[in-house]
Amino acid sequence: MKHLTYCAVAPVLLAVAGPAAAHEDHCDAVIASVAEAGFADSVTVTCTDSHAVLTSDTFPDHELMTGIVGTNEQIPVPAEYSAPIILTSEFTGTPLTRDAALGVAVNGVPIYDYTGGGEVTEADLAHHQAHHDTVQTGQLDVCGGHAGRGDDYHYHTAPTCMIDAMDNTGEDDAIIGWAFDGYPIYGDNNPDGSAIAQGVLDVCNGQADADFGYRYHTSPEAPYIVQCLMGAVADFDQLPRVRPMTATTGDGAEPGRPPQGGVGNLVMTQNSDGSNSMDYSYQGQDYYIRYAPADTENCYDYTTSTVTNGGEIMQGEFCR
Repeated sequence: MKHLTYCAVAPVLLAVAGPAAAHEDHCDAVIASVAEAGFADSVTVTCTDSHAVLTSDTFPDHELMTGIVGTNEQIPVPAEYSAPIILTSEFTGTPLTRDAALGVAVNGVPIYDYTGGGEVTEADLAHHQAHHDTVQTGQLDVCGGHAGRGDDYHYHTAPTCMIDAMDNTGEDDAIIGWAFDGYPIYGDNNPDGSAIAQGVLDVCNGQADADFGYRYHTSPEAPYIVQCLMGAVADFDQLPRVRPMTATTGDGAEPGRPPQGGVGNLVMTQNSDGSNSMDYSYQGQDYYIRYAPADTENCYDYTTSTVTNGGEIMQGEFCR
């Protein structure tokens, strides 16, 4: 794999008692970030010799999918996900890109770069990919996320609904997530509350940090959130991916494609029995995807009428 090297402010590394102490402190920081945000009941943090692993079902307790125009006709389905956060970070200044998650929010939802399908390559980092920008193309809901090809919910920009729901919302020193290279992710401001001056953030949307050596931020303008990793990540190509849904019975509907011109009135309804419905309109016609837990674990019964399948009503069971 070829890498590009960018100039960046060298991270400030604090003196610590030793590797073991730094490891323990980093583990404690990850655990505290989840607990202080109020997500300890839905996100489990387990520290190993090398990583803090955040495990969740990636299905956040906030509004989902509402407001999407450029829909891919995918829906969010709970998926067990374990995100490994390195406990001994090593800043390299050599950006790493990936067509999947680059980190995880403190509510357990994966964080991607701003593009819809991992179109940002190392050669593209210095140039905004406007035609792949999930914000500009209307692919994201009012909370900054959507369901991807694996029917997995994830964020591509600042997770605004999650931030609003955090117990420590409004606190600029609140960590909102962690990148896989072990560095924390903060909101639009510096942890001390000061504004981030234009041009300070590097190509990965990060800067030096006095406590962790380096940190990432969200931003109002592209790239909106982490778009690459500046730290070393062993086995980078082996980082986790959510297993996609596959048809086990029924019609085997075609994968969704973004309808030309976008859809309207897209709303997802979540019911107390675990069933969900995503309804929307296109060129004067109504369409929907309805699904509910099946008798088999990790399986869901679907009834759909989508633009992709010409409005035909299709039924089947899909499983992870």
